[in-house]
Amino acid sequence: MMKKPDKSSVKTPATLFLDRQKLPYEIFECTGEIEGTAEFMADFLGVPVHEVIKSIVFMDEKNKGYMVLQHGDQTIDTKVLRKLFGVKNVRPAPYEFAHKWTGYEFGGTSPFGIKANIPIYAESTIFEMESFFINGGKRGVNLKITPELLKKIGVKPAEVTK
Repeated sequence: MMKKPDKSSVKTPATLFLDRQKLPYEIFECTGEIEGTAEFMADFLGVPVHEVIKSIVFMDEKNKGYMVLQHGDQTIDTKVLRKLFGVKNVRPAPYEFAHKWTGYEFGGTSPFGIKANIPIYAESTIFEMESFFINGGKRGVNLKITPELLKKIGVKPAEVTK
């Protein structure tokens, strides 16, 4: 079931962060049985999977964290990430690290309001979009935002697609 809640009814670290920064967003909440996939959210929102942005936390061999934002219909090339981060190895961070750095549960990770100051990169084509949907800090909560918000929090563009 889809509902477009009043902003005051859904509070996550991501929405609280955006509210404090006075940054604009629209919020969409899916209730009921929720799959934490871009395809599921695209179906729910009635938009192409390309417009649903995944937030994925990675770590290198020294247990340093990074976040990468990618279109829901694309795959991240870890060889490119190794070069980008200047490291030997990179892999998706296990839950304990991802949760420690972001404060979010898997399926609810957002680049906004995270706990640690980890570098955040986004596929460069995301910055060319008029708007897109990104996780709002809780499984089933998505925010419709513009690329300007990513720029304002220092997200760096990169070409990370496989």
